[in-house]
Amino acid sequence: MGRIVVSEFVTLDGVMEDPGGAEGFENGGWAFKFERGVEGDTYKLDEVMDAEVMLLGRVTYEGFAAAWPEREDEAGFAAKMNGMPKYVVSKSLERADWANTTILSGDPVEEVAKLREARAGNILIAGSATLVQTLIEHDLVDDLRLMVFPTVLGAGKRLFPAAGPKSFELVEAFPAGATTVMTLRRAEAEAPEAA
Repeated sequence: MGRIVVSEFVTLDGVMEDPGGAEGFENGGWAFKFERGVEGDTYKLDEVMDAEVMLLGRVTYEGFAAAWPEREDEAGFAAKMNGMPKYVVSKSLERADWANTTILSGDPVEEVAKLREARAGNILIAGSATLVQTLIEHDLVDDLRLMVFPTVLGAGKRLFPAAGPKSFELVEAFPAGATTVMTLRRAEAEAPEAA
């Protein structure tokens, strides 16, 4: 069985909306105001290299699919992004042209639960706010990997849905440039039993 690993850039007040500024929100681009240092860059590289599968919502998929196919880098990040199996959860996307992409058009919770059962290793989700909120609500997220940026926006889409309390245990935290990286694991009491 695979592990659902959510990787997000978030502000101190939990906003995850438009960290890179590509979506055109009023407060977008906030992540570029801070250096994440060598530690942060290494962490993000290792995170992608350790993933077996990428899982995305439609909006994030469209942004990634527009940006990554043409990229190359010495570290192999782009090659891994382009080569790994990718799944996009969407009822409206009719075709996916980015290499190795499969569209999951059924119920998101059922589709992701099936994917989790069928695949081994880390199933990495980046961005994909609506999908991530749904998966948190249904206790399908195993790990949260948060790069916390030292800013408060006061408005914007937040990481955690208002679907009741959820418990996570701190696994790791360390500074990365001006940010802090935190890895949180779903509390065992809330983890679904393995089949």
